[in-house]
Amino acid sequence: MSATKNAPGRPAPANGRGREPGDEPARDDRKPVHELRLGRIRAAVWLNDTENGPRYNVQISRLYKDKADKWKDSSSFGREDLPLVAKVADLAMVWIYENPAGTEK
Repeated sequence: MSATKNAPGRPAPANGRGREPGDEPARDDRKPVHELRLGRIRAAVWLNDTENGPRYNVQISRLYKDKADKWKDSSSFGREDLPLVAKVADLAMVWIYENPAGTEK
């Protein structure tokens, strides 16, 4: 899941070289404003500027090791993962309510 995607409404650079000087960082270059993890289930909280002001989005993933023993992540969950997915989502919601978007330090 390491494919780079352009931000909505932003075309890919015409020169095929990636970012131009002065461009916003690509999503893969940014860091989430907060992360929560229970076992191998992780929630990354992202701050995004929208037409209606700053908003948080949450990306939930499951960490695993591939055949080459490298860490990867997936957005697919098994039955045994779902209780932790629910708990991580709940913790992310609490964090967002306690840290309103636009009040970051």
